[in-house]
Amino acid sequence: MALEVRQIADKVEALKRRNAERDTRMANVLSVRRGQISNVYPDFFPEGMTQPMIANFIDVAARDLAEVLAPLPSFNCTTFNVTSDRAKAQAEKRSMIVNYYAHSSRLQTQMYTGADWYLTYGFLPIVVEIDVESNQPRIRLDNPLGAYPEFDRFGRLSSYTRRYYKTLAELIVEFPEYESQLIGPGGRDNVDLYAMVEMVKYEDAEQILLFVPQKSNLVLKRTPNPIGEMMVRVARRPSIDDDMRGQFDDVVWVQLARARFSLLALEAAEKSVQAPLALPNDVQELAFGPDAVLRSQNPQQIRRVGLELPNAAFTEQAVLQQEMRLGARYPEGRTGNIDASIITGQGVQALLGAFDSQIKAGQQVLAQTFEDVLSLCMRIDEKIFPMDKTVRGVNDGAPYELKYNPSKDIKGDYTVEVRYGLMAGLDPSRALIFSLQAMGGDLVSREFVMSELPWALNVSKEQERIDVQRMRDNLNKAIESSAAALPEMIATGQSPAKLILQLSEIITARQNGTSIEEAAKKVFAEPEPTPVEGLPQQVVAQPSPTSAPAPSTGATPPQAPNIAQILGQIAG
Repeated sequence: MALEVRQIADKVEALKRRNAERDTRMANVLSVRRGQISNVYPDFFPEGMTQPMIANFIDVAARDLAEVLAPLPSFNCTTFNVTSDRAKAQAEKRSMIVNYYAHSSRLQTQMYTGADWYLTYGFLPIVVEIDVESNQPRIRLDNPLGAYPEFDRFGRLSSYTRRYYKTLAELIVEFPEYESQLIGPGGRDNVDLYAMVEMVKYEDAEQILLFVPQKSNLVLKRTPNPIGEMMVRVARRPSIDDDMRGQFDDVVWVQLARARFSLLALEAAEKSVQAPLALPNDVQELAFGPDAVLRSQNPQQIRRVGLELPNAAFTEQAVLQQEMRLGARYPEGRTGNIDASIITGQGVQALLGAFDSQIKAGQQVLAQTFEDVLSLCMRIDEKIFPMDKTVRGVNDGAPYELKYNPSKDIKGDYTVEVRYGLMAGLDPSRALIFSLQAMGGDLVSREFVMSELPWALNVSKEQERIDVQRMRDNLNKAIESSAAALPEMIATGQSPAKLILQLSEIITARQNGTSIEEAAKKVFAEPEPTPVEGLPQQVVAQPSPTSAPAPSTGATPPQAPNIAQILGQIAG
């Protein structure tokens, strides 16, 4: 049974109170990321200095982590009947459909912000919306600020609440039918049209509701849930309790202390430069400015009062920097600051180990969430838009055009396999070494390693290019070998022209998409014998084994070129 708006308003108020501490942490981290660190603790900063004099470590680390985590995995639909070509074709078609969902939603571009939200706030809501203009589901990453997901004991999402803020004027423009309720009985002259108004969007399996709590829970929109289940999925960062925590919640205060130290150091330097002058008693006149002259019998006593900074202050700054990296799990090697004493393979590997492990953990969480999201997209597409469509997308780096009908091509099979690949969580050097060793030990094939590379790659097209490049190299070698062996070949009656022509035909066939086996079979095929007029073809095609050899005339007839021998010479 669907909840009434009053019940939902009470539930939202309880969620706000329960998550008040979490909202405070998120607001503090956001202020630090924006460079407004003085808003977190204004009394911590000297008078007149409200901006930090150090790099925004939290923002730099968050952006770097997000850029590494943001690349999308591969989306594929599999079939249990691996021997049926028809089942494989259907699975490949469904794979192109789910890749179209991601491509049309610009999911890769959104993930650079979404990965940042996931790491900074500890969770990432992913909303699937119905696009009636293009007749398809759309994937949208939602901002976790002001979001309150609720889960059951099995970890499944039971409701999703999101708070928005808009000015009263914007609400009136978007919902003119509710202008009188939004403004009130006093009219426009008695209200501030630019005052911020809180809106709440609530969703569960029964309904989707948008209302304004400040206006007596005024309902702006209400619609039944079109598929009877939640259209939101949430990726949650692993936590020791049920509270969702971001990666930088505990290092905000360390960043604040570092900013405080930098401002105090700047203030101390300024005071040391502007320190008062100490003069002997015989100085009667005091001049200021460049090239000023002071007359004294004791000029060595003219100096500024020393303001010495204790060495412990600089030591404490280094300690705070180390604490920042430790708390944020951000290795020093990511910024290029590596001590020369540990510039070894094992040293760099140890420095980047924590970085790689957290990227691997994030990819595992996002992979499971993407499986649920794309499965939900297929259910929505099949139920809401069961009509013929023509779509375009990109799969494995190759564009395609696809005609499909969700009710015929999906047919209740919503399984999606999401994989980040063999090299997930590894830095480029270790990923390359691991893949080459696995391929050299015959554990995986070359095509598998190519498909697992951390960028979009059309394996079949790239393999064609590699084959063409190798054949071109062989052609160059054949030409060079033929030119070197030209006198001997002419003396024995052989000609390299046929071999060179055959290699050129193989390259042309390979460029047209023909496999290397089919191209070689076609080019090197033995020509069929020409039938002699007036004789049966069987006799010409199969000469009698008892036929006498041709009489010798004393001269050695020229031999036909042996392709296998020439190829062996070239390979050698």
